[in-house]
Amino acid sequence: MPIKIANDLPAAKVLSSENIFIMNEDRARNQQIRPLRIGILNLMPTKITTETQLLRLLSNTPLQVDITLVHTKSYVSKNISEEHLINFYTTFDEIKNKKFDGFIITGAPVEELEFEEVEYMDELRDIMNWTKENVYSTLHICWGAQVGLYHHFGIPKYKLNKKMFGIFEHYSNDQKLPLLRGFDDEFYVPHSRHTEIKKEDILKVHELFIASESEKAGVYAVLSKNGRQIFITGHPEYDKETLSLEYFRDYNKGLPIEIPFNYFKEDNPSKDIKVTWKSSANLLFFNWLNYYVYQETPFEIENIKKQ
Repeated sequence: MPIKIANDLPAAKVLSSENIFIMNEDRARNQQIRPLRIGILNLMPTKITTETQLLRLLSNTPLQVDITLVHTKSYVSKNISEEHLINFYTTFDEIKNKKFDGFIITGAPVEELEFEEVEYMDELRDIMNWTKENVYSTLHICWGAQVGLYHHFGIPKYKLNKKMFGIFEHYSNDQKLPLLRGFDDEFYVPHSRHTEIKKEDILKVHELFIASESEKAGVYAVLSKNGRQIFITGHPEYDKETLSLEYFRDYNKGLPIEIPFNYFKEDNPSKDIKVTWKSSANLLFFNWLNYYVYQETPFEIENIKKQ
C-alpha cells in the first residue's frame, strides 16, 4: 500500500528512488478505491487444492479482492465434481465481455505434451489473446508461464534430462523491482516440472526482462517491460505437503522418482519438511496485487486499454 507523507519530507526523495510508492496529500485526499476484480483460470486437476493455495496468498492484502474462478469449456477435469464447477466456476464465454484488473493462469500437468497437442489449446489461445485487451496484469504460473511465453513471444520449452523437483535457491536481478520488494538476497521456491525455458531465448526478446533466476532451477521470474505480463516458472503457491504428496504418490506406484531436493530434513523422507518458501510466496502475490494491479489499473475498469 502507498504511504502518505508531507510533500517536502526529506525521506520522500530517498524512498521514491527506491520505487517506494509515495502518495502526496493532494492525491491521498482524492484517492478512489474499489474492489479489485481478479480472475483465476484453474488448469490444475486438483482444483480445490489449487484454488485454496492461491486464495490464501491473494487474501494477504488490506484490499478487497473479488475473485472469479474459471475453467476450460473444451476440457473438463475428471478429478472434480460437476457440482463444484457449476456452483463455483464459470467459463470463458461467460466472462469474455468483462474487464479484469488481474488474471492468473495456473500450471497444468501437460508439460510433456507439445503445446499444440494440449486438448484445450485453442481455447487457451483465445483466453490469452483476450487478456491482452481486457486485463491489466496477468500472472502466469509454471506451465502457464511456459505456454504464455510461447504464445505471446514464440519462446519454446525444452525437455529436462530429469525432473526439476524440490526447493531451490533464487536471487533477484533487480532488487528495486517492485515485484521482488522485500525479498532477501537469496530466497527459495518449489519447482516440480519436466521442462524448462532457456535464458538465451528470453534475452532475444527485447520486451522481456528476467527478474529472478536460480543456479540450479534456471529462469524463475520474467516480466514484460510494462509489467502487464508476469511469468513465474515455479510453484510459489505450493503448500508444505505438496511435494511430499507427489513424491509418495509416484514412489508407491513404483515409478522412478528422486527425493525432492532440499525439502525433507536431512533429505530423509521419513523426517519432517523444511518450509523455506512461505514468506517469499506471500511477498510475491502481495507485490503483484499492490504494485502491478492496484496502483496501475484504472479506477474505471472499462478504461483498461489493449497492451
